[in-house]
Amino acid sequence: MASGGGIQIPSRLPLLLAHEGVLLPGSTIRFSVDSPRNMQLVSQRLLKGTSLKSTIIGVIPNTRDPEQDTEDLPTLHTIGTAGIAVQVVGSNWPKPHYTLLITGLCRFRVSGLLKERPFVLAEVTPLLLLTGRISEGNVFFFFSFLARLCVSLQLLGMLDMSVPAVAKFRRLLDSLPREMLPDVVASMIRTSNKEKLQVLDAVSLEERFRRTLPMLTRQIEGLKLLKKSRKMTPGSEKRVLSMRNSKGGPFPGRQFSLDRDEDSDDDGDDTASLEKKVHGANMPEAALKVSLKELKRLKKMPQSMPEYALTRNYLDLMVELPWSRSTKDCLDIRAARVLLDNDHYAMEKLKRRVLEYLAVRQLKTSLKGPILCFVGPPGVGKTSVGRSIAKTLGREFHRIALGGVCDQSDIRGHRRTYVGSMPGRIINGLKTVGVNNPVFLLDEVDKLGKSLQGDPAAALLEVLDPEQNHSFTDHYLNVAFDLSQVLFIATANTTATIPPALLDRMEVLQVPGYTQEEKVEIAHRHLIPNQLEQHGLTPQQLHIPQESTQDIICRYTREAGVRSLERKIGAICRAVAVKVAEGHSFPSEPAAETLQFSAAPPEMPIVIDQMALKDILGPPLFELEVSERLTLPGVALGLAWTPLGGEIMFVEASRMEGEGQLTLTGQLGDVMKESAHLAISWLRANAKTYQLTNMVGAPDPLEGTDIHLHFPAGAVTKDGPSAGVTIVTCLASLFSGRLVRSDIAMTGEITLRGLVLPVGGIKDKVLAAHRAGVKRVILPKRNEKDLDELPANVRAQLDFVTAGNLDEVLNASFDGGFPGAQARPHVSSKL
Repeated sequence: MASGGGIQIPSRLPLLLAHEGVLLPGSTIRFSVDSPRNMQLVSQRLLKGTSLKSTIIGVIPNTRDPEQDTEDLPTLHTIGTAGIAVQVVGSNWPKPHYTLLITGLCRFRVSGLLKERPFVLAEVTPLLLLTGRISEGNVFFFFSFLARLCVSLQLLGMLDMSVPAVAKFRRLLDSLPREMLPDVVASMIRTSNKEKLQVLDAVSLEERFRRTLPMLTRQIEGLKLLKKSRKMTPGSEKRVLSMRNSKGGPFPGRQFSLDRDEDSDDDGDDTASLEKKVHGANMPEAALKVSLKELKRLKKMPQSMPEYALTRNYLDLMVELPWSRSTKDCLDIRAARVLLDNDHYAMEKLKRRVLEYLAVRQLKTSLKGPILCFVGPPGVGKTSVGRSIAKTLGREFHRIALGGVCDQSDIRGHRRTYVGSMPGRIINGLKTVGVNNPVFLLDEVDKLGKSLQGDPAAALLEVLDPEQNHSFTDHYLNVAFDLSQVLFIATANTTATIPPALLDRMEVLQVPGYTQEEKVEIAHRHLIPNQLEQHGLTPQQLHIPQESTQDIICRYTREAGVRSLERKIGAICRAVAVKVAEGHSFPSEPAAETLQFSAAPPEMPIVIDQMALKDILGPPLFELEVSERLTLPGVALGLAWTPLGGEIMFVEASRMEGEGQLTLTGQLGDVMKESAHLAISWLRANAKTYQLTNMVGAPDPLEGTDIHLHFPAGAVTKDGPSAGVTIVTCLASLFSGRLVRSDIAMTGEITLRGLVLPVGGIKDKVLAAHRAGVKRVILPKRNEKDLDELPANVRAQLDFVTAGNLDEVLNASFDGGFPGAQARPHVSSKL
């Protein structure tokens, strides 16, 4: 223990790194502790200690960011203040921290550091002043200081401050040792932390008086101005100088402490800056009125109240929102056309719609942002098109993923009365982009959920309604925000799961899958260059011919988009990267287990042929099996639509002796089961016409016969009104014993009278037939208009048969027609 002047402190002190405030001897300050080193000091030293010695710590000013205390220890201030912790309070809000009430004892100088973790422990030397007479050199400063202090007390009394408080303050100063006056007065008057740090560094008494005199003079000038204005508000004197009793002070008979906010200047400046920002945010009148009201409440609110932080966060959000900030649209249609063509191959309908929007926007500047919805299978580029649209317009882009969202507060925000409330994703997105006319991509809008917290799809109704979103009200803001200039683009795989009310507010643009030729072009324009760049390869090292790309598309990927194709190209690039790296690092022969390309020469570039594909990607995943499976009667090929694109669908039937029962397998939905029953009924009703008999020659095909109708891939649920004609053709083949043409696929629904009804998803279904190598497609006559959406090369390679009734379907499905099937005349309605 080191002692002197009646004060004893340990020679080894744990150091509290004070990031706010400067503790001077004789003063009492509250410190908020939340940095790692300081938290460890409190928990291991102050909370576990039981003696008075354990409550004495050193306080060192530290201007370094407290978040960096976990890193190397910064260069510490050499002079600090030893203090006694008279109170320790812990709290978990808004984050775990302690509040310490510390009274300063004396100065010390850091002689050396003993350890840095878990808290700082240092060897210290106390800097104690001897009590007694003031030296001759300090007499002038002492009497000047006393004179100014008396003037200050006199002014306080004239400013209607409580007379007993002034008298008590005077008695307290009279009882203090004279050498303590500079520290105590400097801690009480309004000064900055920088000035207090100068007083702390003044070890000699003369220097301390010299540093404190200008501060006291400035205090007197301020009190004179207050006296002159006579406009002091109640309680303002206490902000200038306030005293209260404190228990457990360091000096017997002189127990006191200060109760003032060290950062009140900063708080006032901060509030004034916030008010300036509120007025400069160009808010609408209603929003400005609410913000000013909240700002008025904030000024009257103590910082210790939990609502202070909530109100401050609300005002910060109101200031940061782009009420009037916007970007200027780039309306060069020719440049936009070139940019869209460079970024995306095909997708003509989407590009045309974007150019239409640009043209109308150029003619009418007040056009509201449209609500577009891109619907198509995964991997066709819906999200990337939205990003290209933003780039074309010169606008900011923000993506909001809605997949799995089941709380309406994610869209509309929470009420501010709730704990942890925050604005919704729309307002947060506007805050992020900083402008009020961005491009918002609402991704996977068909995968919104519903829970006890509300329906987010219903919350989107106001957002996506052009007639309502000019006054969108977020629950957190509680004031209207104009979303009419935002260009909303939604993406979905299917419209079936989108609520009708929400779907009605959007302009649906179908994005079908790509043809084989389009995939080849996309691969060589975008996918292969991107994968080469990602894997550090160049075209001089790897070459993938178009024939190999077609093999990858046909035999290794069967999808509507190009994601699997990109992954396969990435696998090829990785295998070639191994070869290239081995060639550079190991000039000797490669190991036996390394990949061997059968046709790749040792020199560059490495050409990927069919054998190399088999070595890298393995055996083909898909083989063209259409002709192989149509070698027996009772098999037909249908076309189906799925959210992942079009698919081919085999229908198989067999019969055996029985009681006329129909068995359906393949995990079918109700609509498919009804189509099967319709097909059976129609064939039984027309059995004589088409010469259909059972196994023993009876006119009823089902008499003494059981029928088993099977749809392969039984693990996949199948439903929808598009398999009627396929089932009829399959059963007609079974009953007649004739083979269905191996190069034909069909789609369409039927009625009990034999009419063929139109279906949806024609483009996806035809593209699936084209991928499978089918040459002829039977479609409903009323779907003939949908053929215009097909690419010209697909229309040229396929033979389309449009059928209005089942006779036309049967004639087209069998070589040489079907016995008894005749083209029926069309009867027009008399209505």
